Amino acid sequence: MTSGKNLCMACVRLDMLQAVKLKDLPLPKLCFSATLGLLLVPGGCMRKPSAENPEAAKQAQQAQASKKAQMDAARETLDAVPPPAKSRYMAVHEAANWNNPFLIVGSENLTLRVEYPDPVHSNALPSTMLKPARARRQELTIRIADLPDALSSLPAEEWPYGRVVAVEEDPAETPSNRLQVRRNIETTVQMLNNLGVVVYEWPFKG
Repeated sequence: MTSGKNLCMACVRLDMLQAVKLKDLPLPKLCFSATLGLLLVPGGCMRKPSAENPEAAKQAQQAQASKKAQMDAARETLDAVPPPAKSRYMAVHEAANWNNPFLIVGSENLTLRVEYPDPVHSNALPSTMLKPARARRQELTIRIADLPDALSSLPAEEWPYGRVVAVEEDPAETPSNRLQVRRNIETTVQMLNNLGVVVYEWPFKG
C-alpha cells in the first residue's frame, strides 16, 4: 500500500514539474482571423500582402522611360562619330599614348579621362609652343548612370580613333572591392554596347 502511495506522489510531482517547464516556455502569439478563427503563429500575426502602390509603379515607369530616352539621344549623337579604326587603336599599348576617352572603373564611380586637342595647334607654329599631353588631359569622376550623357557631350576631336573607349579596372581598388568592380565593369560594358561604342579592354590581352 505504501509503495502505491509513493508511486502516486511521484506522478504528482512529475506532473507539477512538467507544468512548470511548460509555463516557462514562450507562448506563440495569437492572431484572430474572421474566416479562420484563432490561429497560432510562432513568428507573429499573419498579414495580407499590401497592394502595389499605383503611384510608385507610375514613377518607376516614368523613370524607365526617361532612362531609355536618355540612352536613345546619346546613341543618336554618338552615331555621328565614325566607326573605330582598329589598325590605329590596337597599335596603342601605353595608357599615356591613348587619345580617345579612357574609363577607369571603380567600386563606386567611373573616372573618365579625356585629352583635349591643343587649342594653339597650327602648322604655322613651332612644335615647342604646343602644350604637353599631360597639360591637356582631364579626369572627371562620374556615376555609371551619367556615362551616356558624358560621352555624348564630348566633341568630335575627342574621338581620333573613332567610336571606341578603353576600359580598365581601377588598380587602386582594394581586393575586397574587386567583386563590385567586376560588376561595374559588366554594367559599363553593357551600357557602351547599347550606345554602339566599341570596348577596348585595358590592358590589352592579345
